[in-house]
Amino acid sequence: MIVVVDERELVKDGYTSLFGREGVPSTGFDPHEFGEWVNTAADSDIDAVEAFLIGQGQFSMELPRAIRDRSQAPVIAVSDTPSLETTLAFFDSGVDDVVRKPVHPREILARAAAIRRRLKALANHTDIGPIRVFSDGRDPEIEGEVFPLPRRERRILEYLVANRGRRLSKTQIFNAIYGIFDEDVEENVVESHISKLRKKLRKKLGFDPIDSKRFLGYCIDWQG
Repeated sequence: MIVVVDERELVKDGYTSLFGREGVPSTGFDPHEFGEWVNTAADSDIDAVEAFLIGQGQFSMELPRAIRDRSQAPVIAVSDTPSLETTLAFFDSGVDDVVRKPVHPREILARAAAIRRRLKALANHTDIGPIRVFSDGRDPEIEGEVFPLPRRERRILEYLVANRGRRLSKTQIFNAIYGIFDEDVEENVVESHISKLRKKLRKKLGFDPIDSKRFLGYCIDWQG
């Protein structure tokens, strides 16, 4: 999920709509509301954020440090003013990158992915047994062959692999895939997506690598 922070409703709504067209959940805050939310939100909600997009607002320069107290997700500032002083001020405030408007949402997603790779010192893929999962939106591969998946199932697999070794609740997975403020989709849809994903993996691998425990959640497991 992408969190957009800007005092202008038109900007927030515009970006959330554009990210939605790319299949990425997002939500918007004005800076004051965001400051309260980032300090009080549950850890599971904060963990669902893939990147923070900071725009115009009275407290914009103060927000990156508040974010760092709760999250290591990329913080990208969008500058309306093409000036060196503004760019340097954003970097001094603690953001990871600064872009100037207009900027396409795909560029923001690509920059966020690049920042995450640098922060984690990871390649653009992760291998678990014969499964290779990419961090740039490509379909996964199994034993070197492309394993096509619908977008939601692919994102669930990516999220499980990114959190391998941890057991994830249905709520955590839902928040990561749909966003924490999507009231139009029932949380139980996660079970349907995971059921379809497990059937496909079982058919391809000969076994189910996703372990589930009632009330505890899901994790990806490879014993090979």
